[in-house]
Amino acid sequence: MQQRPSFREAFLFWLKLGFISFGGPAGQIAIMQTELVDRKRWISQSRFLHALNFCMLLPGPEATQLAIYIGWLLHKTWGGIVAGAFFVIPSIFVLWGLSYIYAAFGNLPWIAAVFYGLKPAVTAIVLTAVIRIGGKALRNEVMWSLAALAFVAIYFFKVPFPLIVLTAGLVGAIGGIFWREKFHVSAGNGAASEKSVLDDADESPPHTEPSFARAVRVTIVCVAVWIAPTLIAGLTRGWNSTLCGEGAFFSKAAVVTFGGAYAVLPYVAQQAISYGWLRPGQMMDGLGLAETTPGPLIMVVQFVGFVGAWQNPEGMAPLVAATLGALIATWSTFTPCFLWIFLGGPYIEKLRGNVRLTTALSSITAAIVGVILNLAVWFALHVFFPQSGRVDWFAIALSAVGFVGMLRWKWDVIPVVVASGVAGLCWRFLVG
Repeated sequence: MQQRPSFREAFLFWLKLGFISFGGPAGQIAIMQTELVDRKRWISQSRFLHALNFCMLLPGPEATQLAIYIGWLLHKTWGGIVAGAFFVIPSIFVLWGLSYIYAAFGNLPWIAAVFYGLKPAVTAIVLTAVIRIGGKALRNEVMWSLAALAFVAIYFFKVPFPLIVLTAGLVGAIGGIFWREKFHVSAGNGAASEKSVLDDADESPPHTEPSFARAVRVTIVCVAVWIAPTLIAGLTRGWNSTLCGEGAFFSKAAVVTFGGAYAVLPYVAQQAISYGWLRPGQMMDGLGLAETTPGPLIMVVQFVGFVGAWQNPEGMAPLVAATLGALIATWSTFTPCFLWIFLGGPYIEKLRGNVRLTTALSSITAAIVGVILNLAVWFALHVFFPQSGRVDWFAIALSAVGFVGMLRWKWDVIPVVVASGVAGLCWRFLVG
């Protein structure tokens, strides 16, 4: 059996993850799959997918919530806090610097060149995730069919992600009654010699036991921490100020936005422009920055908070206002993730052996593979065919090298990302 990681060992991993978590939710889930399930074996495949399925049903960034869930399972509340915090903290500093450069100087060529190299690496990471997760979750023709239908629904017919997940869960629950052997899919972790720290057969840790008193404490503390900065902004800057407005808006968005980052972004863009925080073209610039920095793709909300307050400083120095705007937007968006996991996690762990729930979650997992494939295709089309009628052969070659290396030779994500960024920089300056 794998030795349970110490808190320090886990802390260093979550810190590392914050710096290498490129590629939006699909890329980040792929990295956690590779590192936590395949390499370190801190959690079994089926428990990983069980947690992922729950996080997919929640509002907000699912990859961040998955990290919190696994950190909480391994090292209780502080484990979840560290996992979630360091999943986001590195990207706060990176995106703050890029947002400042953007607001003060506009886009710089060398930054664009590095990002140009990172995009093929991100595409390779997502494609690798499709194969690794799909190979373990799609165990029969029914699961393959559900994945294919999910892909067709979201890619060709633009069916909302939450509807796909709910439909898949309903199909799984009904299918488990009439065709249990096809829907009760076990994504095992291999032989006994490869037993994971959090293995399929293990009981849930004692600290995951649900209780009403604990649920009340978690709710009170998390809600108080969540809304405190917005209340302070309202009391000190005024209830109609930009900072208070950003805190209130992103707190609301954190509750009502289901379906992952790509479902959230159109809503955020529309509202940010209507409030006068951004001009129409700026949201796409922010999305470009967020897509090519580590951390959740929904970190684009930090860019919105930064630029919105920069352009509406309300008596403060623009950089001070922008920094406060970036922080309050990020805080309001990500703090609820801890509430959802710490409140709901114990009950989801309690239901882990429930056959009806297992068949529903197996179907959701299959659908998620189709959704991740949709993201992989979306990335590939934008990276390989950046303009109508033009093929970027350098991006295709760079992505292919990273994809084969990670899949066949088990290359680590860090050297792939770093090498791709350097390659993009060199190529852009060589070809002009």
